Amino acid sequence: MNTTICHHLIEAQSRNFKQSALKFKHRGVWNSLNWTEYFAQVQALAAALSQKGLKAGDRLAIMSCSRYEWTLFDMATMSLGAITVPIYESTTPQDLSYILDDCKPKVLVLEDRRQLDKWLGLNSKAEFVEHIILFECGTTDNFPQKAVGLQTLLKEDPKGEDKNFNLKAHIDGLQTHVTATIIYTSGTTGSPKGVVLTHAQIMSEVSDAFASMGVDEKDVSLTFLPLAHVLGRVEHWGSIYWGYTLAFAESIERLRANLNEIKPTILVAVPRIFEKIHSTVSAQIQNRPPWEKHLFQQALKLGKSSSRYKMERTPLPLYQLPLQLAAEKWILKSVVEAFGGRLRFAVCGGAPLNPALAEFFHACGVLILEGYGLTETTAAITVNTPFAYRFGTVGKAIGDVEIRIAEDGEILVRSQKVMTEYYGLPEATSQVIDSEGFLATGDVGELSPDGFLRITDRKKDLIKTSGGKYVAPQKLEGLLKLNPLIGNVLIHGDKRKFVIALITLNEPTAAAFAREQNISFQNFEALSQHPKIHEQIAAAVDRANSQLASYESIKKFAVLSHDFSIERGELTPSLKVKRSVCDERYKDIIDGLYKNLT
Repeated sequence: MNTTICHHLIEAQSRNFKQSALKFKHRGVWNSLNWTEYFAQVQALAAALSQKGLKAGDRLAIMSCSRYEWTLFDMATMSLGAITVPIYESTTPQDLSYILDDCKPKVLVLEDRRQLDKWLGLNSKAEFVEHIILFECGTTDNFPQKAVGLQTLLKEDPKGEDKNFNLKAHIDGLQTHVTATIIYTSGTTGSPKGVVLTHAQIMSEVSDAFASMGVDEKDVSLTFLPLAHVLGRVEHWGSIYWGYTLAFAESIERLRANLNEIKPTILVAVPRIFEKIHSTVSAQIQNRPPWEKHLFQQALKLGKSSSRYKMERTPLPLYQLPLQLAAEKWILKSVVEAFGGRLRFAVCGGAPLNPALAEFFHACGVLILEGYGLTETTAAITVNTPFAYRFGTVGKAIGDVEIRIAEDGEILVRSQKVMTEYYGLPEATSQVIDSEGFLATGDVGELSPDGFLRITDRKKDLIKTSGGKYVAPQKLEGLLKLNPLIGNVLIHGDKRKFVIALITLNEPTAAAFAREQNISFQNFEALSQHPKIHEQIAAAVDRANSQLASYESIKKFAVLSHDFSIERGELTPSLKVKRSVCDERYKDIIDGLYKNLT
């Protein structure tokens, strides 16, 4: 394979893609670009960047929320042979300074004045940054001379060779082995490491990951993942390779409205999104009259029975078919409509999905296909498909992926999708990639006889109690988060006699519960400590413990007065809990829970 994703952007103009390439909202109205318009905008931007001196091997860093302009810069940069460096818009000044100093980009692209102020506040102003480009300028007070707005950049007259700029010629000169992007891991511990991915690795991923799913140009995906996350990038690159429409959600807060407007046929998300939707649906059901709740539960029971037949790809019994159709049409359809009503399937990655959630949604008519991969593997290396799936697993290996299970249970992977290196860190690279080319993933798992991979936990996250028993915290956290009142959970117990839990509330659901129970409260901190809230959380803990062995059951818990957040450094941008940060930040609460345990 000697082509790049940039070659496929050229080809997309001549392929029979009748639908839009991109959809995005501007001033409250949905706009769209066809494939010819998309390429024309990429070419115009590439010409402007070339005029600013961006050339093969240079780095261009982007710090912004996901928006269609982000994808233009990505494709323009890689088409010039330069390297895209995505940075999460929520990145702390400390990590921003580290990343910029590490990769030394020539061009820095920022979303707005807020991100510019973050850059201006750095102790080191990164003098190697020659140009700053803003999607939205706002006020130009205290504007550095090297900064320019995107629209101003595109209006500048080309000079010299750039008057006859031909992007296709640049793309034709691309080699698949050269670096296309450096993606810094958000990581739950330590400083970010730059994962180096080439054009070959991108092509290996997009050609294999969607191949067995039946995705084509008729599909529409609503994207809301950060484009700084490898899964969000693959969703974008996949649209170019396979031709489906990529629509940009306005925000997580507007996601539900955007789902109804776009009515996607495929969706790529992280587990937290499905947990939130499940919490919303569960809360709505609880507020219905008793007869409606009973009807829904009966329909759900029927749906779960039908789900097992579908998973095994066997026909439903004749007596069950009309009942299932009636349940889907009259009772369960509200769950399907919450996703827009046209969803063929959703793909879930980035963190483990509780199997109970997958079973719930499938019973309601929404198929969630869990996959597995890392930034270091260009996203997915295993995936469930609409034609072969097992809840509680992350599917089978795709394409050229080889999987080994080490003696200690760690998952080892060899594939063209595996990164070239950690940028500038040869020792760190050699620690995770062995002489045979196998990457040590840091995850523990097992393969079923028919090839489905099951993830047990992160190797470094496994808790070993003082009694020598191993506890997988993600299993416990997943069981607790089935309760709609619960937002996030931190399980603690390493080198301790017992396991305890720090629990945060799902604020909208907790507030609705308070109204239903006529609980008056001055602020959310007061509500979090209300006895009725603690009764509900204690019941959720008891239900979880009933499914656990004695050594892994939760002996005590504390309800925090606020949720974990990205801004405070407690969550990664992909919404995973940073255990070491939270263990240290809430040390006094954790120690207090252990005081009276013997």
